[in-house]
Amino acid sequence: MLSTRQDSDSLKISCVILTMGNRVAELNRAVESALNQVDGDVEVVIVGNGADVPEVSATPPEGSAAVVKAIRLDQNTGIPAGRNRGVEECSGDVVLFLDDDGWYANPKVVSHVRDRFATEPDLAVISFRIMDPDGSGSQRRHVPRLRAGDPQRSSPVTTFLGGASAIRRSAFLQVGGLPERFFYAHEETDLAWRLLGEGYRIEYDAETVMYHPQVPPTRHAEFHRLNARNRVWLARRNLPWPLAFLYLTNWVVLTVIRERGASGALKAWFSGFFEGLRTPAGERRPMAWATAWRMVKLGRPPIV
Repeated sequence: MLSTRQDSDSLKISCVILTMGNRVAELNRAVESALNQVDGDVEVVIVGNGADVPEVSATPPEGSAAVVKAIRLDQNTGIPAGRNRGVEECSGDVVLFLDDDGWYANPKVVSHVRDRFATEPDLAVISFRIMDPDGSGSQRRHVPRLRAGDPQRSSPVTTFLGGASAIRRSAFLQVGGLPERFFYAHEETDLAWRLLGEGYRIEYDAETVMYHPQVPPTRHAEFHRLNARNRVWLARRNLPWPLAFLYLTNWVVLTVIRERGASGALKAWFSGFFEGLRTPAGERRPMAWATAWRMVKLGRPPIV
């Protein structure tokens, strides 16, 4: 059920930050950037994903109602499960997800987010513009649409970047949150497709900027395997079977072209692909054909 318009002053904002406890200075910077938002009063929830939450020196400004909470998970449960636990601890109407090595570019991000969610009841997610702090701009992969050449152009989208986003908490809970079995990769797209199926909008908003160092996703040892496995699970969970076949065939072809000459990457990718076919993907709720057509009109049909 879509939300109703409400007074922006009454909209509470929370911020969930996952950490492995190994980037103390960066975590402190992230927390500080959330606490120091103009008229923010942000509730910051730090989730230690299988690690103790380091003590941070950042504190709410004088007179602010902002608070900092910390919870520790006994083991690393993965990004989606960690964020789900964080949302459970939140009291905000809107939840920001922030990487522990990222930070907000200016103190007006929260006021902008609050105004948009208060006045746009069908808005479920805002995906932020990610910029490199050295001034080199935004990477194409950080713009969640096919036509990514102009990162300063806002637009409706069909997915989003998890560590640089704001989500309406009621919509998040309505569709069951992030798929925890994914552990890492494509969990945001799974959530986004389900939100679109409920009639919500997802927006890439170039005015909301987060700084983040440029790091390749392939730094994760399991990147290629999990990327492929979760892509199969994504299709099996969410797409009508004809679209699932087209989607997966398309990604096999694209991957072979992109990774030609990288036998190790291809081997890991196909290992994950077949793992995705033979292992449980979780509850299957295929989107309506009307939702698929809506994605076509938004510029990204669910076959790519």
